[in-house]
Amino acid sequence: MTHPPLANDRLLRALRRQPVDRTPIWLMRQAGRYLPEYRATRARAGSFLAMAKTPELACEVTLQPLARFPLDAAILFSDILTIPDAMGLELYFVEGEGPKFRHPLRSEAEIARLAVPDMETDLGYVMDAVRLIRRELGGKVPLIGFSGSPWTLACYMVEGGGSKDYARIKAMALDTPQLLHRLLTVVTDAVIAYLSAQRAAGAQALQVFDTWGGVLGPAMYREFSLPYLARIARELPRGEDAGRTPLILFGKGNAPYLEELAGSGAEALGVDWTVELGEAARRTGGKVALQGNLDPATLYARPEAIASQAQRVLDGYAAGNGGSREGHVFNLGHGLSPDMDPEHVAALVEAVHRWSTR
Repeated sequence: MTHPPLANDRLLRALRRQPVDRTPIWLMRQAGRYLPEYRATRARAGSFLAMAKTPELACEVTLQPLARFPLDAAILFSDILTIPDAMGLELYFVEGEGPKFRHPLRSEAEIARLAVPDMETDLGYVMDAVRLIRRELGGKVPLIGFSGSPWTLACYMVEGGGSKDYARIKAMALDTPQLLHRLLTVVTDAVIAYLSAQRAAGAQALQVFDTWGGVLGPAMYREFSLPYLARIARELPRGEDAGRTPLILFGKGNAPYLEELAGSGAEALGVDWTVELGEAARRTGGKVALQGNLDPATLYARPEAIASQAQRVLDGYAAGNGGSREGHVFNLGHGLSPDMDPEHVAALVEAVHRWSTR
């Protein structure tokens, strides 16, 4: 299917470290419960999973923030746990507790049975949503596809849901590291296939969320997360030159590893708010674009304070990047929360565009 040319390609240009007229902005969880229109769609759908697994509803909520704010990208509405769900672990949600699996991995035999799902049958609803969103966007802004990282997916698969101490998976890492590597290998195979299928369906940039990478100590991170992120960056087919699909590696708590991540072959790194963006720019030395990194809690402050903090992030990046604003995608250091005020989001988007105009 042929698509119209992009009216706004700021995001893709910034991810390629090319000049832009102003710094692009999109926000993690920009389609979410803080928007009344999202809550209305969710009530109509009956559940989060029904929305995520119905392409028309996934498309509807993906587009909602773009109707409200002049954002520079859409991100596919889905969940990071679609891959383990398709592997047979059976995802469900508990109100107030978040995602759970009915069949968490509890034995070597269960890990041995895991296989890469079929992307057009087992995960066809995701690809249908990508195709539909891309069509409905009509070239307005680019569409970002995404996946959870191998380590983060493995955490959920072994723990059975979120975790306070990651006791099961860290014990596995120490007692039977070869078993955890076996799990991470098949999950990495699946992530590469999944992102590749999203790209084929129409995603124009791709992000890997290593949400739980920061719970690992340095030695464990370098054994159980970093090599698998690097393998994705190395093996994920994403085209050449101007047609190349940029890959963003986002990690909470990834500041200690920026140099290593910058050498992975990914086009961009997303960083949280615990590192100054200028420092991240200096340490990565122009090898990658950087995405981030306003503390999401800033959005609870008054609009004037939000604008001031946005300016600080923008200027900090430029100061660490030899005075240049190029190669920066503005984002939060993590996702929006359900109780945030949409007017404060509007103030942030306006401030970023105003302050970063070249």
